[in-house]
Amino acid sequence: MKIQFNTDKTISGNEKGESYFTNLIAEGLKNNESHITRVEVYLSDENGKKEGLHNMRCLLEARIEGRQPLAVSCKADTLELAISGAIDKLTSSLETILGRLQSH
Repeated sequence: MKIQFNTDKTISGNEKGESYFTNLIAEGLKNNESHITRVEVYLSDENGKKEGLHNMRCLLEARIEGRQPLAVSCKADTLELAISGAIDKLTSSLETILGRLQSH
């Protein structure tokens, strides 16, 4: 499973942060990683330099073998919370989809 990051101009990417978030995503999706070929991670600050609640956004797009991509997003106060929320949503969606496939 390959994890690729994309950020807007207000989010500064560094190797340490990207490595931490890569591990967080890989750990969160480990139960379904055999079905996922790639995860696209889109991080953005919706308010730019302005302060505000729930202004960090994470969109995760999972490429699943033989299926259409699955996308979920989450807004939160920090990038870590936004990523964690998106991982939870993606895991739930994947379990639903893969569960349906196994029942047929």
